Amino acid sequence: MAWLSVGASVATLLLKFSAYYLTDSVSLFSDAMESFVNLSAGLVALLVLTVVARPADENHPYGHDKAEYFSSGVEGALIIVAAISIIWAAWERFNVQQPLSNITQGVLISLAVSAINFGVAQYMLRAARQYDSITLEADARHLLTDVWTSVGVAVGLCVLVFAPADWQVLDPIVAILVALNIIHTGFDLLRRSMDGLMDTTLPVEDVRQIRTSIEQSIGVCYSYNQLRSRKSGSRRFIEFNLLLPGDTSVAVAHDLCDQLEDAIERRLSKTTVTIHVEPLEKYLDNPG
Repeated sequence: MAWLSVGASVATLLLKFSAYYLTDSVSLFSDAMESFVNLSAGLVALLVLTVVARPADENHPYGHDKAEYFSSGVEGALIIVAAISIIWAAWERFNVQQPLSNITQGVLISLAVSAINFGVAQYMLRAARQYDSITLEADARHLLTDVWTSVGVAVGLCVLVFAPADWQVLDPIVAILVALNIIHTGFDLLRRSMDGLMDTTLPVEDVRQIRTSIEQSIGVCYSYNQLRSRKSGSRRFIEFNLLLPGDTSVAVAHDLCDQLEDAIERRLSKTTVTIHVEPLEKYLDNPG
């Protein structure tokens, strides 16, 4: 799947830079830089997904899934760097105005590339949901950002076709707007990467399903506390204390733990559940 992103990025990069050289438009340059970042991010994703696919080992008993967050963080940083370079180029164009050429051809190339990227991005988003992969999702959303960037640039250039000569300043303005949109996407990817690396708790809906599974399984006779959860790549890790009467046999406690694990895993796939059994009386005597 990551190879698809790389292939699409190579094709669009070549087409967009050809559009830039045809027109000398800084907004098309910004569009081409976005595709350059897509290509770099796709190569990073390929490397990371190779690492993620490795099985757990002695040094990584929880697997290698968390490597996905590094990919998302690198992609976010690359996006921000690209945006800064776009703003720099646009600022220079403000100071040195020059006429554009072959605008119609540039717009047609940009729109054709947008159609290709939109199809690839939708396909990758479906795969990201299927495999619960933040790397594929980051790559797909980056491609979608590229699509809307290209459409915005094309609209701006279409205006220039019919606008007076002194409207050429619209070209760097569009480029800066593109850069600001890219920066927003980059910071969002960085935030999500940091959340994963810092073991942020699972989404509210996931936690609700976990609590429902536990409460339906233990009924009113038993209790639980200290529920904690996190996500590593596509895997979820859940742990909590199960409070049982002190005279409960090991066999009964073991069976109940198995039921709880099965109930949670039926609701949330790729889940590892760790349950610590404690005597209920300990918390009745010391509720704090």
